Amino acid sequence: MKVIVQNLATEYQDEGNGRVMLFLHGWRDDLHTFDALVPFLSSERRIIRLDLPGFGKSEAPKETWNLGDYVKFVKDFTQKIDVEVETLVGHSFGGRIAIKGEATKTFRAQKIILIGSAGVAKSRTFRNSLLKFLAKFGGLIMYIPPLIFWRERLRKNIYSFIGSDYLSAGALKEMFLNIISEDLGASAKKITTPALLIWGESDTETPLSDGKKLFQLIGGSRLEVINGAGHFVHIEKPEQVAKLVLEFLEPISK
Repeated sequence: MKVIVQNLATEYQDEGNGRVMLFLHGWRDDLHTFDALVPFLSSERRIIRLDLPGFGKSEAPKETWNLGDYVKFVKDFTQKIDVEVETLVGHSFGGRIAIKGEATKTFRAQKIILIGSAGVAKSRTFRNSLLKFLAKFGGLIMYIPPLIFWRERLRKNIYSFIGSDYLSAGALKEMFLNIISEDLGASAKKITTPALLIWGESDTETPLSDGKKLFQLIGGSRLEVINGAGHFVHIEKPEQVAKLVLEFLEPISK
């Protein structure tokens, strides 16, 4: 389905019946990342998923957005399709949006679920500084002999080492830099909404240490770790993730 939000054609799917769960995907991903979860949840809830601007089948923003712009877009989207979100679910970058939106009271969900969420990895300050340096000067450095001969291989190896999506961000590179530069630690502390954190034990993109930091910052939150899963725990272990989600939602489903 398509809807126009902020003059951007936005792709979304709306399935199931009942109270609304809104799912926000990660960077370079789309709404289909949650496909494996939907069959376990749609009999109990109305599941709404969208392709965030610049991803999937949704139009890209015409300007360089920051995280706050994505928060406002999600709010405008829910108003446009006229739904009240009971539960907000964010994976990775989608978790950033959820944290910022709940902290600023832009969103008013009754519960939030963060899956391998990004946003408060203070240990990655050096990584982010290095990434900005490479974005500004890396291209010039790579043209210095003899580096020019191994330019593409070096670029891929460097970005792989620092665990970044920057290399494949395409036209969204500036937005990516804007978004990763915002530390959401202070925002996480402001969240009073009941929160469930689900992490893959072997997550290398947003490691379990990040999940533990969020758990400490969000008062009254609950952290669940799934063994044998990585960053896309909801794809690797959908039944386990769905079981944790439904258990978490049970008190407000009665």
